[in-house]
Amino acid sequence: MTAADDTVFSVVYSSTATEPFNDDALGELLQQCRSANAQRDITGMLLYRNGRFIQILEGPEQAVRETMGKIERDPRHDHLRVLIDEFTEDRNFAEWTMGYEPIVTSEGDAPEGFRDTFDDLEGHGDPSATLRAARELSLWFRVRSHQPR
Repeated sequence: MTAADDTVFSVVYSSTATEPFNDDALGELLQQCRSANAQRDITGMLLYRNGRFIQILEGPEQAVRETMGKIERDPRHDHLRVLIDEFTEDRNFAEWTMGYEPIVTSEGDAPEGFRDTFDDLEGHGDPSATLRAARELSLWFRVRSHQPR
């Protein structure tokens, strides 16, 4: 599928890290992503928690698809699953070559509605449930990134 030059191709995926990432390893990964993404006109965001990645990539279709191909072959990722791939009119993360939000693991039970995977939606019976959950996550992240800390 091809879209007009002014449309943005967006992919949201989740994957499992083959080895845990500490802050230094995440910093190195982000530096690599930001440099490569800037050269390819790709923007997006990355979440990492408890060995799980959720990432949004957006930009020219060919560049995003090539980047996804590299990620799929990257030995640091396992169980990669594309949650959304679609064309949009506008970028959601236009100012970020790769936004990142550290998620601190807290003690006790997670808040109601919290998720760090989409595995529970696999057998949900509603094929749009994962899509809605990923879009809600994207919206939450964008709103949170603009709030004063």
